[in-house]
Order: sequence, then structure tokens, then C-alpha cells
Amino acid sequence: MKVSIGKQLICAVIISIFCACSSAKKVPDKAGNELAIAYNIAVKDSSGKSNYEIFTMNLDGSNPQNITKNADVAWTYRAYKKDLYFVSDRDTCRRCYFLYKTDVSGNEVRKISELQLEDSWMDTRNNGKEIIVTGRIGKDIRHQLFIINSETGSFRQLTNDTIASYRDPAFSPDGKQIAFVYRKNKRDKTMNDELFVMDADGTNPRQLTNYPADDSNKNNNGYKAGATHWHPSGDFITYISMQNGRHNIFAVSPDGKKQWRLTANDYSEGWHDWSADGKWLTFDMANQDESQYHIMLMNWQTKEVRQLTDAKYKYQQSPVFVLK
Repeated sequence: MKVSIGKQLICAVIISIFCACSSAKKVPDKAGNELAIAYNIAVKDSSGKSNYEIFTMNLDGSNPQNITKNADVAWTYRAYKKDLYFVSDRDTCRRCYFLYKTDVSGNEVRKISELQLEDSWMDTRNNGKEIIVTGRIGKDIRHQLFIINSETGSFRQLTNDTIASYRDPAFSPDGKQIAFVYRKNKRDKTMNDELFVMDADGTNPRQLTNYPADDSNKNNNGYKAGATHWHPSGDFITYISMQNGRHNIFAVSPDGKKQWRLTANDYSEGWHDWSADGKWLTFDMANQDESQYHIMLMNWQTKEVRQLTDAKYKYQQSPVFVLK
């Protein structure tokens, strides 16, 4: 998690236009349960020291609540139904992340595993019993993919190429494939991260994206590919990429034959998540100098976009859907 990732985004004045949209009604998932959004906020304590807290709110932006209230770095990357998974450096060294679980109210916080994690998106399958993460073992095994048993905390290593970097893994809806971001040499900053897909046992990797060679951002900071998500339909995979000077959400078919920018507007989007039925997309958005981030909600059928957050906090990022 980073407060700033070099996004060249829209002006705050343009963002404020979304506030005029009518409030979203209570929206159920496909099983009829009411949805909420969990997201991450950079806050300062009384001494001025910054840390990250996890907030939740209703789908119309009402009732925002700090559910962690802990002097750690807490950041959520995934929810499965009512289980909200987050990385935290509580009870360990600073920026030494482990996986925890709570619910939409912040109750029953539980450490899931003793596997140390990298700062990366993650995903679940098998009714939440398995979680794919980017983890590390000591100083030598880093940025590799692991599958954690969420009930026992046991884990197994899926990739074993310590020169390469694997991150932001996402299961296909049927759990048979994994999309992930890959760099052949993690120390070579001239190499682009690209989106790959492989079979769920770690075999048969295939490259899906090729960052535009003529893009003006090719040697600059920002995601070339990141924040991988598989749409619940299974028809396409979404990710963010900085192209033409700003981050946007892009999509690619699982065979790599079709690639396109997901949204047809002039704005910039970042970290995002799909509702389980694929009808809603939530993402963060910021002004050009990154002084104000907001959480947005899009109706995927109508393409209507609503701004859900106000300007009380500057950095409101990385939203995920969770059941109330």
C-alpha cells in the first residue's frame, strides 16, 4: 500500500461533479445479502504520526466507520462474503506484514498464518478456505506465490523463482487458473511488469499483456500492470496500468486475444474491486497532485459513477466489497 503511486489523475473540481449523483440504494449481492465497502485511510494520531486504518461504509457512502483503531499499518486487499482479510504489522517489526481476518464491524480479529507477506493483492477460492498471496520466507525467498489454508494457517509455495517477482494473484471464478503480475528479474527496473495467467498448480504460464513500447511513461514510476482482478463472469481480467500519463483500469480476455480500456471516460482510476455478481465496480480516484483520494462506485450495467466519500480524509484508497 502506498499513499502515492505517481498517478496523473483528474482535477478535484471534476471529481466533485460526481457528488451530484443520487445516493445508491441498499444493494444486495446475488444471494440477497446487503453489501458494504471496506477501504483504507491514512490517518494521523495525536502526535502527528501516520498509520493506516480500515474503514467500512454503506454503498451510498453513509455511516463510515473505523473498524481497526490500532497503531499498526492495516490494509485490506480482499473480502470473501463476511470475512475481511487484511495485512498488518501489529505485534511485529514495522512493515513486516502478516495476514489477519475480521468482519465488517472489526470484530474477532484473528491472525491467519505465520507466513510473512509482501505488500500485494490476494484472492480466495474453495469457499474462502484457500487464499493465494505473495509471500516471503526469510531474506532469500521473496515475492513468490503461496496458497494459505485459511482454517489451519498452513501454506504451500506455488512458485520458486527467486530472481523473478510474482504479485497481485487472482483466481479465475472456477478456481482453475491464476492471473498474476510477473517480472522476470525483480531487480531490473528497466523491465516492465506484465500480466500473466497460469494453471492453478503453477504450470503452463502465458503472458497476456505487453506494455506499449512507445508510451511516454515506460521509464517512469507507476503501474505497468497491477491490482489484478478476475471479473466474476470469467470473461475478462481487469488490472490498472499507467498509460498516456495516467492510471486507468484495463481489461484483457483470459487468452490474451482481446485487450481494451475498461471504462469510456476521461478520468483516471486506480485500485478496484468487483461485486460477487459482477454488477458493481468500486475504485479509488484522486486529483492530479494526489492531495485528495476518493472512493467511487460504478453501476456496471448503466455506467453511472458516484463519489461515496467526502474530503474529511485525504487518502481513501483500495476499496473492496464485503457483506454486512
